[in-house]
Amino acid sequence: MQKLTTFFLRCSGADLTMLKKCPSETSKYAGIGATIFFTGIFAALSGAYALYTVFDNVWTATVFGILWGLMIFNLDRYIVSSMRKEGKTANELLIAAPRLLLAILISVVIAKPLELKIFEKEIDPELVVMEQQKYSEQEAQVRFRFQGTQDSIKSAIASLRSEIEAKAQKRDDLVRIAREEADGTGGSKKKNLGPIYKVKKADADAAEAELNALTTRNGERIRMYEKSLAANDSMQSQALTTLEQSKLNGPAARMEALSRLTEESSAMAWAHWFIMLLFIAIETAPVFVKLISKKGPYDNLLKVEEHQFIVHEIEELARMNTQAKEKTANYPQHERTFISTRLDAELK
Repeated sequence: MQKLTTFFLRCSGADLTMLKKCPSETSKYAGIGATIFFTGIFAALSGAYALYTVFDNVWTATVFGILWGLMIFNLDRYIVSSMRKEGKTANELLIAAPRLLLAILISVVIAKPLELKIFEKEIDPELVVMEQQKYSEQEAQVRFRFQGTQDSIKSAIASLRSEIEAKAQKRDDLVRIAREEADGTGGSKKKNLGPIYKVKKADADAAEAELNALTTRNGERIRMYEKSLAANDSMQSQALTTLEQSKLNGPAARMEALSRLTEESSAMAWAHWFIMLLFIAIETAPVFVKLISKKGPYDNLLKVEEHQFIVHEIEELARMNTQAKEKTANYPQHERTFISTRLDAELK
């Protein structure tokens, strides 16, 4: 336990020599160090999982995950160890605000990959739905690309067939009129095969010849269009066959799936926020511990130690200024005044 406590104290960034002089502070800084350490562990796991979804390689993800965890650990350690207790809450809050914002940002970055892992069973089916939707969109785009040509060809074929049908209808009407003239049910109302019938029969025969010629001509054009339509359909089928269903498994796709799930389910939305707040609480805990804790013996010793360096710096500057003034004693008055003023200003 002693070795573990020492390890956590080192994680907190505290000076072990000064902590030995105030053992009552050991538990506090050991707790802070443990929080920083476990935050680094969470960051390493989070980073490793996120990178595994990118590289699909365990060793690569593990190496980069450890590097990410060490970076977050070092950053948290610096944030906490750089804070100083002055006994003035307002000033300490103002100084800690940027550190808290940074801690919140880090917690969000850490929480997201772990959140994706926690909801992995719910995300995987949603990814399948997204893949199908993506494939349907791609299929619709392919069909739309060929649809214009298909519609144009079908419209041309329909126009040619309509022309044949119109000509056939005209031929049928003329044949009917000639027949009615022959049996006396129409036209002159006289049953005969006289001149009037022969004229109407000639019109019907001419219409029949025109229909045959039109059917032959349009039939050739229709067959040509049908070949073009078949070729277009073949190209479309080939494009649909070569269309592959994309496999969505990256971090962005998983975050999109999680976003859709939280929008559809209030339970998922609450769980999402609870996990996020949990990691924010974990990440900001060391900073808040330093803020809410009273100024203790360690803080006093640290202030004295740092003040000694400040005093030493001032003494050294003053000594060097005195030496400089002694060296310039033989300078003209205006030069001595200028140098003395500059040295006094630097000292302040």
